Amino acid sequence: MKSIQWKLVIMFVLVVLSVTLVVGNFLLDRVTDFYHQSFISEVERVLAQDNFQESEITSEKLNEKLSAYRIRLGIDSSRDYYILNELGEKLETSNKEGTNPEPTANIVSAMAGKVGKEYNLGVDYVDYALPIYEEGSKDHVQYIIYLKDTKDELIEMTSSINSIILYAVFIGLVVSVILGFLLANTITKPITEITQKADKMAAGDFKHTIEVKSNDEIGTLTNAFNVMAKELERNIGAIASEKNKMDAIFSYMTDGVMAFNLEGEIIHINYAAQRMIEINQVETVKFNKFFEKMNVPISIEDVTSPECEDTVKKIIEINDLHIKAFFVKFKLERDKVGGVIVVLQDVTEQQKLDMARREFVANVSHELKTPLASIKSYAETLLDGAIDDRETAESFLNVINNESDRMTRLVRDLLALSSLDHQQTKGKKRNFSLEKLIEEVKEKMSLSAKNRGHELTLEISTSPYEIFGDRDKIEQVITNIVSNAIKYTPEGGKISMRTGCIENGIFVKIIDNGIGIPEEDLPRIFERFYRVDKARSRELGGTGLGLAIAQEIIKDHNGTIDIHSEQGQGTEVTIVLPISSL
Repeated sequence: MKSIQWKLVIMFVLVVLSVTLVVGNFLLDRVTDFYHQSFISEVERVLAQDNFQESEITSEKLNEKLSAYRIRLGIDSSRDYYILNELGEKLETSNKEGTNPEPTANIVSAMAGKVGKEYNLGVDYVDYALPIYEEGSKDHVQYIIYLKDTKDELIEMTSSINSIILYAVFIGLVVSVILGFLLANTITKPITEITQKADKMAAGDFKHTIEVKSNDEIGTLTNAFNVMAKELERNIGAIASEKNKMDAIFSYMTDGVMAFNLEGEIIHINYAAQRMIEINQVETVKFNKFFEKMNVPISIEDVTSPECEDTVKKIIEINDLHIKAFFVKFKLERDKVGGVIVVLQDVTEQQKLDMARREFVANVSHELKTPLASIKSYAETLLDGAIDDRETAESFLNVINNESDRMTRLVRDLLALSSLDHQQTKGKKRNFSLEKLIEEVKEKMSLSAKNRGHELTLEISTSPYEIFGDRDKIEQVITNIVSNAIKYTPEGGKISMRTGCIENGIFVKIIDNGIGIPEEDLPRIFERFYRVDKARSRELGGTGLGLAIAQEIIKDHNGTIDIHSEQGQGTEVTIVLPISSL
């Protein structure tokens, strides 16, 4: 099937088959429709010539009238008439066997007072049913005149048409195969010659040309191929000179790449570079002016000078991006300098990571420094003699104990974050009921909420689906969120816990009417050590890592956690977890 000859032959065969089948089906369809319409027209024309609705009509009179029109109605061995009562039961018939007709759709229509003349596909007959109303009534059917044709004539006609179609298909296939091979041969022969010439060109032979034998499209293709061979021979040297330059450019395609000629005009730029530095009109860019605008102290003369052998590195800051730029000159044939290539690397994320790491170290140091200083100062005071005063000693020891607990909480949270960062929780994941877990959290936090005068409610509107994960970690997250709601809601507040189903998951909402979170703080609420009210958070025992840990735990479970809040109005935390598929 790879040969174009067979493809053309098959195409001809398919066209002949398609056209013949479409025409044949259309012809058969039209013949069938014409037969039905002729039957209906013939019957209605005859029945319209006599008054079958006259008063005191009987089945005998109807039979006499129909017998009088037998020839015009075409009553024969394949077509019969019946006189039926209002229930569709036979009273009179031309059928020699005298059998009852089957209750067709048209008979049912006549029983309902409508003329039945619809043609039903898939049946081996055509029929017509005319309702005869009772004297003085226009809606009560007394008799039904029913004519039925077994379509023997139509079957014979369609059989003849099918034979003609099959014969036409056979003749058409033979002709199409012959024409297909003849046409294919006129096309494939010059293509074979062009293929042989192409193989020689691939081996480096550009001398031989192909003889043009016709003025059609194949001849035009042959002539164009000969012209192309000459052009390839002429341009092969130019392609070699461009190779080194293109290799240097495309070796950095994952980053932004710009290329300038010795006049400082831009000759190449990829999409990544355009996106980074937002160049709209590339043709207007000049090397020196462009980088001068970006406050980069460099010129094309500096990079292309013989003294500059190494790659020049610069940092560009634009549109909140930190871009590291590498400037290197590229050479043409015979070591002639052709221009400068600039490779741009977006190091914004790296800068952010470095800043986050430094901020994290500073935050940890600060968080540990304060309790350590308190412990040291109180311990020194005790050593200086305050230990002899029992009341003072107990007070100081309580402070030391609280600060130790604070450092313990901090170290515990840091270890939890480290465990999540290194994905050390997978072995603890099991299937568990989220509904039962939330009920347990509600029971555990009820006393704390009651002590603050809060109303803590739970609303479960989901089937008992299971979650696959670390039950203790999910409980830690929900407990942390509820605990925050209790802490940051003024006395007498309302806190509600809700759970329900969404597509392919279960959501948990914790809603309070507390102090809320300012809008400007919401984007940073999940950052490590970030506190909205630093003084109050420390006073309530927070480390600033709770929400960061919660987010990492939920991410580890392929879920999401979102916070919507308005200052002074309250906070809504939504956790979505996937339903277990195990």
